[in-house]
Amino acid sequence: MKANANSRLEQAKRVVIKIGSALLVDSDTGKLDRTWLDALMDDVADMRTRGQDVVIVSSGAIALGRHVLKLPRGPLRLEESQAAAAAGQIHLAHAFQESLAHRNLSTAQVLVTLDDTEQRRRYLNARSTVNTLVRLGAVPVINENDTVATSEIRYGDNDRLAARVASMISADCLVLLSDIDGLYSAPPGTADAHHIPEVSFITPEIEVMAGDAASEFSRGGMKTKITAAKIATQSGCHMVIATGRVHRPLLAINQGARCTWFDAHSDPATARKRWIAGALQASGCIIVDNGAAKALKEGRSLLPAGVAAVTGTFQRGDAILIKDQEGQEVARGLTAYGSKDAGAIAGHNSSEIEALLGYRGRTEMVHRDDLVLKKTDNKKSARKG
Repeated sequence: MKANANSRLEQAKRVVIKIGSALLVDSDTGKLDRTWLDALMDDVADMRTRGQDVVIVSSGAIALGRHVLKLPRGPLRLEESQAAAAAGQIHLAHAFQESLAHRNLSTAQVLVTLDDTEQRRRYLNARSTVNTLVRLGAVPVINENDTVATSEIRYGDNDRLAARVASMISADCLVLLSDIDGLYSAPPGTADAHHIPEVSFITPEIEVMAGDAASEFSRGGMKTKITAAKIATQSGCHMVIATGRVHRPLLAINQGARCTWFDAHSDPATARKRWIAGALQASGCIIVDNGAAKALKEGRSLLPAGVAAVTGTFQRGDAILIKDQEGQEVARGLTAYGSKDAGAIAGHNSSEIEALLGYRGRTEMVHRDDLVLKKTDNKKSARKG
């Protein structure tokens, strides 16, 4: 492993931490391990003191709820799982709130389903909510909404959910706290098993090393962690698998504890821009005036005042082309407004949006974080030189 690999966590600007049920809930009693949670929140408090943004993706609601409702061990029917989640989420949220409050930190619970991170309009809402909570200084605690998710639409594990969240909020580090200290070449404990400290690329050979979940409290195994690593690293986010079977597990990573790092080969902003530029089909077009075209090239957002015309039919969150008045593509991006509302506010100052639409929408038509400039062809100028 590179000498400074573990320092990635300490140097990260925005970190998503995934906590598994087997770490939070005592397998014998079914109760929350509050001592372990408090120690982890000490780590979180230290990170916030360093100025790092922290988002937590936590399992445990069903495991806690089945104890509260006195459900038997073993597999649960869907309706029993949903009932257990409803009961457990209250206890889980209260535990995080109380522990963080003792460290002068606020928190908020965010429940999501698969559609919230797969459908762009709901994705934008979820992204905006989490980003706003972080900006206001809170530590969001996210969990899959097991009370309404069905077996057909649910993630089935929080490793992939954590990776989707990391991608959604442009995190640069994802920590999967597990009951194992990383990836091994074979099942740990076997004679030929050796620990793999760093994975630069996820090859087929890496994928076959993965195993399955080993605990009734865990849905995810190493296979889902490899899937999570693919999602995270493609989004420009480093990922680490580390043991949570110690107090202060994040401090342990910073101090060089054994773990497995999966390398991202770009930063989150670059990866997001690449996705917008190449992976999405444009649904419509916005024509901008010369002043707006110039502002876009200077790295600014597109404001309604600079919009000269709106063509096509699109919804909030769709990819659109942005062209100048000569019809040349200037950029493409994700629109904050559907075509009907975009047409209504085109050419108007952002302060007029509420009066025109009846609600207070975003200031920008397309925010600069959701916008990619069209690359100019320099071949002709190069030949002239």
